[in-house]
Amino acid sequence: DMTVATDDTVVKPAEFADSKYIEIGKKTLADMEKGDMDSWMEIYADSAVYVWNSGDSLVGKPAIASYWKQRRANVIETIKFSDAVFLPIMVNKPQSVEAKGVWLLAWHKTTAKYRNGKEMTQWIHTDYHFNSNDKVDRVIQYVDKAAINAALPK
Repeated sequence: DMTVATDDTVVKPAEFADSKYIEIGKKTLADMEKGDMDSWMEIYADSAVYVWNSGDSLVGKPAIASYWKQRRANVIETIKFSDAVFLPIMVNKPQSVEAKGVWLLAWHKTTAKYRNGKEMTQWIHTDYHFNSNDKVDRVIQYVDKAAINAALPK
């Protein structure tokens, strides 16, 4: 049992969070597939940060909206998510760099067809951190940029 005693209470470093976060995750994938980027952006806090494993990042809701609206309208013709798995967790005692609070861990197969006719399929893992108002304030997305870059126009 991975528990930490503090005074007379026992605190688990992490536990399952409310399943409502799974529904939020499913909605974001559906909105991206439809290209409804205004609805897709509703989950974000104004101060949100979107980070990729490559080190690139977008800071602030306007920057996230600008990038993804442009990308979905002008670069990605169609995008499909399948075999999605969602795990909502409450981090009570961070063990490393993760922030305390609710995280939704998501894995899904992503198939994107780009406007140049090329296609890319890969498994993507996305971690969403929610603030106290249930808005996403941090996204960490793990992608294979080489697969994406190979399908993009040169």
